[in-house]
Amino acid sequence: MLANYTRSAKALSDLLKREGVEDQGVLDAIAGIPRHLFIDDVLQHKAYENTALPIGQGQTISQPYIVARMTELLRLAGVCDKVLEIGTGSGYQTAVLAKTFTNVYSVERIKALQWQAKRRLQQLDLYNVTMKHGDGWQGWQSQAPFDGIIVTAAAATLPQGLLSQLADGGVLLAPVGEADQKLIMVIRKGESFTEHVIAPVRFVPLVPGDIE
Repeated sequence: MLANYTRSAKALSDLLKREGVEDQGVLDAIAGIPRHLFIDDVLQHKAYENTALPIGQGQTISQPYIVARMTELLRLAGVCDKVLEIGTGSGYQTAVLAKTFTNVYSVERIKALQWQAKRRLQQLDLYNVTMKHGDGWQGWQSQAPFDGIIVTAAAATLPQGLLSQLADGGVLLAPVGEADQKLIMVIRKGESFTEHVIAPVRFVPLVPGDIE
């Protein structure tokens, strides 16, 4: 049905540019990724709309604008190499990260989602991603420090354990809050952390623990 996805993905990229995304590397990544592969068949007709969609297990594939904007914010902050993603989900955000950063590490608490995402990334020949099944609240200590950390689910409070895994000069992006969520950027300088509120957002909650 969507075999010729290239035109649809390019149209989505063009839409995001009109919405304010300026980083050409991010726009090229959006244009080059078949988003319909990350969505159940019944919803594939909505794959290239700028909207979040359910992917099962109570999770969603994020709105493309949010995916692009969060990726762009990391790049604008100078991140280029080693990025940790908390919440692999469908793997779509992971794919965008893989096309824009050198090395990506991704943690997912729901094993079924992790395996689906891994298969999709392999299908797209994206091999600069290392995945782990585990509790995102704990990050990935053995692979730290990270130049950038991106959290794709909302924590009630800023996950302090992740801050300690930032490299000096590193940047963390996370939605924080319950009913009233805001995207927060934290920049590490030595042992001090500076917080900036970016925008109001809406994400599924970041739940501790893992699921087999």
